[in-house]
Amino acid sequence: MIIVHHLADSRSQRVLWLLEELGLPYEVKRYERDPKTRLAPPALKAVHPLGKSPVLEDGAVKVAETGAIVEYLLDTHGYGRLRPAQGTEARRRFTYWLHYAEGSAMPPLLLALVFSVLPERAPALMKPIVRGISGKALNGFVRPQLKLHSEYWNSELTDNEWFAGDQFTAADIMMSFPLEAASTRAVDVEALPRVKAFLERIHARPAYQRALEVGGAYAYA
Repeated sequence: MIIVHHLADSRSQRVLWLLEELGLPYEVKRYERDPKTRLAPPALKAVHPLGKSPVLEDGAVKVAETGAIVEYLLDTHGYGRLRPAQGTEARRRFTYWLHYAEGSAMPPLLLALVFSVLPERAPALMKPIVRGISGKALNGFVRPQLKLHSEYWNSELTDNEWFAGDQFTAADIMMSFPLEAASTRAVDVEALPRVKAFLERIHARPAYQRALEVGGAYAYA
């Protein structure tokens, strides 16, 4: 039986969605965030030394990192589904977006989160200084990067509804979280019509809806 160590309100929601798309049986071990810090609980360190989620167990195999889990599931249980054929342009695009999701799209989103919460967590006497530094970082680097990336997403969805081409693939599952996170707290999705349409398409998928029922509350849907 496949087991998913799933942190509430996190990127691991994508693993549940992929499993639903593939129609695979699985069990979820759910972990709640600390209500104050919003960090993962210490219990996850018993699963993986970094205490991060998701982690997937498939018999004796244990895999961490969402992208690695996606590749493992496609290699082991995909049987050609949700991944274009080797040697095609669609496969090249698939591989690119699969890795771009975490490698390039997420860093500016994480920076936006960090610099947004730093002032409120700083000591009272330091708040004005921290607020000034955070504001400069956000306005001088982070927000311009988010604008650059979000406009890139919108442009890349011009010719096709999906990132790898005209067919839905696991690359779209990987890209879902950056686009959802950006649309909820970082960019004006109304100014990005193709990004908005992409989010509406994925949210309407039955497998996506089933994964939400299994995974529980998810602020980005």
